[in-house]
Amino acid sequence: MKKNNLIRFVESLVFLPVMTLSFGNVHNIEIPQNRLVPQINITVNGILALNQALDPDAESLKAKAEAIDAYFALRNMPLEGTGMKMVQEALKNDLDWRLLPAISARESTGGKFECKKVSNNAFGWGSCKIGFKSNEEAIETVAKNLGGNNPKTSYHYDNKTTKEILRAYNPPSIVLKYAEQVMTIMDTIGDVDLTPTLAIASA
Repeated sequence: MKKNNLIRFVESLVFLPVMTLSFGNVHNIEIPQNRLVPQINITVNGILALNQALDPDAESLKAKAEAIDAYFALRNMPLEGTGMKMVQEALKNDLDWRLLPAISARESTGGKFECKKVSNNAFGWGSCKIGFKSNEEAIETVAKNLGGNNPKTSYHYDNKTTKEILRAYNPPSIVLKYAEQVMTIMDTIGDVDLTPTLAIASA
């Protein structure tokens, strides 16, 4: 019985990470959190998960990733599911979040007709002479280069607008309206400033 009472007492404390007690002239005695670690962690993790779900930045990333995947899914493109990776790499390399999926759509119909002689190259990168271990690695590599963050290719792409990046990627001398074609796909994927509408569900 004493053991059960003790368990109930401890469980009653899980909602208070730090308790303040007062005994005579002694005030503000704090009970360290680590005394209640297992239960407190459950509560804290729940709170953090809620905060993350309502974080505008996290929700914005999610909305953009979903827009990319929806574009791929509607057209039965194999790159469906890579939306979040594309958004994360675009953010990391200061690129328009729609650029990578639009290039892949223009170059290979979203992976349907990717480079034949190498693996996992849906972007036509390196004139289809460079392969990758995975689509994720391809996304990382192309984003890094287009963002001007590869010293070997930065002179092509660094400090350029999206249109200038595309004209360096595939010059008008090769495909006259390439940049315009990719940017049209970008607009189809979504608005550059796409933001989610946050709704708080009622209990």
